[in-house]
Amino acid sequence: MDAEVVVFILAILIVAVLIFVAILLTGKRSYHFNVDFYQTKILTIENKLDPNNPATYMTTIIESDKLLDKALMEMGAPGKTMGERLKKYGSRFSNLNAVWRAHKLRNVIAHESDASISYKQAQNALTIYKQALKDLGAI
Repeated sequence: MDAEVVVFILAILIVAVLIFVAILLTGKRSYHFNVDFYQTKILTIENKLDPNNPATYMTTIIESDKLLDKALMEMGAPGKTMGERLKKYGSRFSNLNAVWRAHKLRNVIAHESDASISYKQAQNALTIYKQALKDLGAI
C-alpha cells in the first residue's frame, strides 16, 4: 500500500477512537447501586411511619432524606451539603421541585425546635423520596 493511504487510514482510525471516547465521557454515567440495600432501607423507613405516632412522622422524613443523600454521595455527586448535591444532580429527578420541597421540610424539622408536621405531609415526603431513589436507580 502507498504510504499516503496508510497515513490516511490511521488518521481516520485515530479520529474515530477520539469521537468514541468523547461520546463515552459526555454520556450519562450509570451507577450500579446495591438495590437490595436501598429497597430494604426504604421499606424499613416506610414501616416505621405510624399514623398514631407523630414522632414517627419526623423520623421518617429525616431518614428518607439521609438515604437519598447517601445515594447521591455514592454516585459521586459533588458538594458539601445535600442541597449542593441536588443542584448538581437535579436533572436526574423526574420532579426536582418535589424533591426540594421534601428536603426543605426535612430542614424545618432539623432546624426548628417547634416544628410540627402532619401524617399526610410525612406520607407525601416519603413518596417523593421513594420516587427520587427510583429516578437514580437505587430502588
